[in-house]
Amino acid sequence: MSRRWKVLTVTSAAVFMALLDVTIVNIALPDLRQTFPDDSLSDLSWVLSAYNVVFAAALVPAGRLADRLGRRRLFLAGTVTFLAASLACGLAGSLGLLIAARIVQALGAAVLVPTSLGLVLPEFPPRLRATATGIWTATGAIAAATGPSLGGLLVDLQGWRWVFFVNLLIGAPLLILSRRLLRESRDELATRWPDWLGALLLGGAVAAVALVLVEGERWGWTSARVVGGVVAGGVLFLAFVGRSARHPEPVIEPALLRIRSFMAANTGSFVFGMGFYALLICNVLFLTGVWGYGILLAGAALTPGPIAATMAAPIAGRLADRYGPRAVAVPGALLFGAGTFYLMAVVGAEAAYLTAFLPGSVVTGAGVGLCLPAFGSAAVAEIPRDRFATAVAIASCFRQLGAVVGIAALVAVLGAGDRPESLASFQRGFLLIGVTGLLTLVSAVALGRIRSRDVAGLSDQPARPAETADPAARSAVAADRAE
Repeated sequence: MSRRWKVLTVTSAAVFMALLDVTIVNIALPDLRQTFPDDSLSDLSWVLSAYNVVFAAALVPAGRLADRLGRRRLFLAGTVTFLAASLACGLAGSLGLLIAARIVQALGAAVLVPTSLGLVLPEFPPRLRATATGIWTATGAIAAATGPSLGGLLVDLQGWRWVFFVNLLIGAPLLILSRRLLRESRDELATRWPDWLGALLLGGAVAAVALVLVEGERWGWTSARVVGGVVAGGVLFLAFVGRSARHPEPVIEPALLRIRSFMAANTGSFVFGMGFYALLICNVLFLTGVWGYGILLAGAALTPGPIAATMAAPIAGRLADRYGPRAVAVPGALLFGAGTFYLMAVVGAEAAYLTAFLPGSVVTGAGVGLCLPAFGSAAVAEIPRDRFATAVAIASCFRQLGAVVGIAALVAVLGAGDRPESLASFQRGFLLIGVTGLLTLVSAVALGRIRSRDVAGLSDQPARPAETADPAARSAVAADRAE
């Protein structure tokens, strides 16, 4: 195996670990309730919410900092932070300590995601970047999709603490390999620190919006806390935009947002993230609620979807390298939408797994395996090498916010009926997810003709040869020519 594929394997494993914790804890809530019987369910929900809110808020500042300080350095620091926090989560003796450890864990994950792909992309020439991005993205999608089933197995065998201890089994070997294999890359022309106040303003704005979406159903959508959160998020975001326009080293350079392919891909990632993460939750709740499956049986029933995504993603990357991301995203959106509309129309109150749920699950899984790599590769196709980590962080933030919006919308739809576990409620849920598939199709068409290429710098920066952007870039290009 060549060096570049080893780097992709190591960094993809880190993304698997970070994104696994977005969904793996969901299934552990009943067991957590037995451990902490004096705490309310709303308090317990913060074990999930704290991670999702902080993860979304910290992504972009972490990516910008990695481009400035060095992606390898931040990747290793993020891995150590994540593993230490995972150990603290597993050993927590109170709910407060567990939530605090989850916040630290989310900070580590927010560093791992952008730095991992930021380390991968300079290793690959433009003609192979969509393939690499496809495999990297598929790893994260598989982690999110397998979280509930793996979590159910661990909780059933060892209890909720092993939902966190399992990260040590993945991360310890990963840390050793990373130190030996990864080489440093950064923005060599950066002379100033990124705007710290701008990072805090952006993080606060994202956190406020994510918090409102996560807690809106419980607080009441017209409550003072929801209104206050929306106003606070808007004010912080406007302050961030104003500061970014004036600061010499903004967290998000305005020139990045003027790259049409970048913004079109992020719009698609946001819309698709809504449907994808809503589907993960909807499927688990449907199988356990309507059909009465146990946790282990539900996990097994959900497995074909991630398998289909795993098989489709590498093919999607190769096709995107050859024909462009739009040629992959369009059929992916069609498959995702068709699969969810099929589930809405065919599944009934009586269990019929082979004829009803399995076909829809496989079709939607194939759609996921096509869409995520396509939008991921499109987001970085025309981004300068020295902004890879920042661009990946922004794209991941869009997708994570889409996940929060989609799950909040699903919860509202499922709770709109007389009985949340009724078939009619889930049919509305599948309809909602199918609509996001149609919106994803529109976003896929809007991508236009995009091909990965080396970009010297942002439009507002002096031009410079792409091969001298950073040492990792020079080595990767030289190795590609040698081959």
